[in-house]
Amino acid sequence: MKSLGIDIGTSFVKASLLEVETGTCMATCSSPKIEMHVKALKPGWAEQDPLMWWENVCTCLKELSREHTLKDVQAIGITYQMHGLVCVNSKGTPLRDAIIWSDSRAVEIGSAAFREIGEDVCLARLLNSPGNFTASKMAWVKRNEPDVFAKTYTFFLPGDFIAFQMTGCFSTTEGGLSEQVLWDFRDNAPALFVLEHYGIPASYLPKTVPSMGLQGSTTREIEEHFGIPRGTPVSYRAGDQPNNAFSLNVMETGEIAATAGTSGVVYGITDKPMADSRSRINQFLHVNHTPTAPRYGMLLCINGTGILNAWIRKNLSVGMTYEQMNTLAAEVPPGSEGVLMVPFGNGAERMLENRLVQASVHGLDLNRHQLAHLLRAAQEGIAFSFRYGMDIMKETGMDVEIIRAGKANLLLSPVFRSTLTSLTGAALELYNTDGSLGAARGAALGAGLYPNRKACFSGLSLIQEERPVKAWIEPLEKAYLKWKERLHNH
Repeated sequence: MKSLGIDIGTSFVKASLLEVETGTCMATCSSPKIEMHVKALKPGWAEQDPLMWWENVCTCLKELSREHTLKDVQAIGITYQMHGLVCVNSKGTPLRDAIIWSDSRAVEIGSAAFREIGEDVCLARLLNSPGNFTASKMAWVKRNEPDVFAKTYTFFLPGDFIAFQMTGCFSTTEGGLSEQVLWDFRDNAPALFVLEHYGIPASYLPKTVPSMGLQGSTTREIEEHFGIPRGTPVSYRAGDQPNNAFSLNVMETGEIAATAGTSGVVYGITDKPMADSRSRINQFLHVNHTPTAPRYGMLLCINGTGILNAWIRKNLSVGMTYEQMNTLAAEVPPGSEGVLMVPFGNGAERMLENRLVQASVHGLDLNRHQLAHLLRAAQEGIAFSFRYGMDIMKETGMDVEIIRAGKANLLLSPVFRSTLTSLTGAALELYNTDGSLGAARGAALGAGLYPNRKACFSGLSLIQEERPVKAWIEPLEKAYLKWKERLHNH
């Protein structure tokens, strides 16, 4: 018995097969071989073709089907890059490229809506400002691309588009609506007052399905192309950060999950709504939320993190692997001998109140510093941004003592791991999971293939633990204070 998990990232699509009985990963496939293209037609814009995501899903499924029969797949789960906007016609055909999470074009629209609807109303009912989220992006389309808006049958998130491709059903989840800032936490219903303010018909919203449970069933075409039986349930759907927390069994109040990929995220669970009056951090419905047992995800998102490391590899470390970059960075002492790097250069930063801060390098001595200093300064700058955001989380009452994460992306770097723990004082626990495997577990639980949550996570295990390095704490704290001063003077 197998469960399939699909992860729609910004850079790659990944699919994993979970053997339900043992809770272990049978096979994984990632596509394409190099990062998917992000179009930036103007400064602050970021778009991707939704059909590119689907093509890479198909590539992964075909590759998996060559090595493993998919006839015994009994559940499918989908996780995806959050906050994107996909506009489709009545046939489900995209009407324009998706405006993805890191796109900043709707910042002013969302800020104006925050004032016009009323800050108190937004914080009480949305737990957020409309900000640069999906609803505001759709308002931008209405104002700037009226032809597209007029042809739109429905709009939804990247994961909803992939679910449509597999089932033929237009749908989103309650959690998905909260990601779009279209969920009314007071009335426990879609926030139609936001749509009304933007002049978006309520009919544009697709039907709502549970995050875990029957969301739709696969079509005959899916069976013909990949061997997955027609009628297989799509039984789990969640944004990448709620899903990352789920994959780590982070489900209860006070538990913390993190990722450090293209963007960086710290995601904590609370059972109470705790809106940040400055919208630097955001709250959404967690995957196990119910009206009687509420669970909210407090999300700190840092757009400019791992993308800096990828940019350095592409432009300054040509031909090097990330492992080689990590080894070279380790040759430089903590504090990078005075080199500081601000990683923000991937759109407006929510934790900086939607400021558009570009990446920058400071303290570079051309006679003394080399590539290794830049490599370490980049990883330290990313860790500094995590510390900055986690200090904001503490202001709202979410203290971070233990961080759970999958061992992937920047967390493969010993320098980054030790820098993060030494700066924050938190322990770091790394587990044998990732986004696509988490989606596969969620699908199996949502389809009833597991009797309970304990059985669902029987295959999850701690593989590594990191603690602060005492000798690193003082030099990193000094470097962080200088970094923060540079940031505030930027």
